[in-house]
Amino acid sequence: MTVVGPFGLSVRDQALEADVQAGLAAVEEGLLEATKSEVPFITEAAQHLVRAGGKRFRPLLVMLSAQFGDRYAPGIVPSAVVVELTHLATLYHDDVMDEAEVRRGVASANTRWGNSVAVLTGDFLFARASHILADLGPEAVRVQAEAFERLVTGQILETAGPQDGRDPVEHYLDVLAGKTGSLVAVSCRFGAMMSGADETVVDVLTQYGERLGVAFQLADDVLDIASDSHESGKTPGTDLREGIPTLPVLRLRERAERLGLAEDIALCELLDSDLTDDVRHAEALAALRTHPALEQARRDTVRYAQDARASLAPLSECDAKAALMELCDAVVHRAG
Repeated sequence: MTVVGPFGLSVRDQALEADVQAGLAAVEEGLLEATKSEVPFITEAAQHLVRAGGKRFRPLLVMLSAQFGDRYAPGIVPSAVVVELTHLATLYHDDVMDEAEVRRGVASANTRWGNSVAVLTGDFLFARASHILADLGPEAVRVQAEAFERLVTGQILETAGPQDGRDPVEHYLDVLAGKTGSLVAVSCRFGAMMSGADETVVDVLTQYGERLGVAFQLADDVLDIASDSHESGKTPGTDLREGIPTLPVLRLRERAERLGLAEDIALCELLDSDLTDDVRHAEALAALRTHPALEQARRDTVRYAQDARASLAPLSECDAKAALMELCDAVVHRAG
């Protein structure tokens, strides 16, 4: 048994391991090529997060999903480059919106060069992704466009917040399905689609990807509270400081409203205060780390990962399916 990809994913089959490793290496080359510009400064900014590393979670899903068809089909690696470029572009924009200082263990682009350069660099990456996508055919363009619309819609809904009378947790899970699940689903869809897999297989893997994507983001929510910057590569409590209500906070507020416990209400009041103050921020982070709401968020993560695993049931047993199932466990492991 060998280890490949993010989270130390175990791959039992040597041929599968070789295919995945070769595919990810080709994606890495493709990312560097796609982020080159005749203007050296643009190259530096565009490759800032590429060279910082990352899990390459989405390209890995493309490679594994391609195993259900012709795994050497020419569109597989370019489509993996497209989804990773799109993901990277959203990170540049997210860091501006969140005023994040650290990303993947290095200074965020907005910290290093300012908000304008960070936003424009994200736009540059979107443009390069679109250029590659154009060569993959109109169906690929349509799939990516629909996913990108869902991604942006999710981001807008997160910013706007739930409508009156809407359950905040349900609203947030819908946000994640669009903001994160959509692009992870496309990663699986592209891998299967580009390999020429049967349409039923493409649909199963797309559904799996969306559920796994939500679980992945929920695990990130837990990590934002529970981990230190060394573990996550980001500043802990970034969403907390910016007043973005991630699942642990929503579960806390839900519990406070349901049970009316004084300590829960006091913590909610602390979260509603100015958390740009370092002392208050540290106090809120410490309180949430020991609160039952964090454990509830972990359970929600497990539930979505289990749903993703269950969605794979129609697929024939093979090493690629086993690896996809193990990814569900790996995502849960990230959340503790």
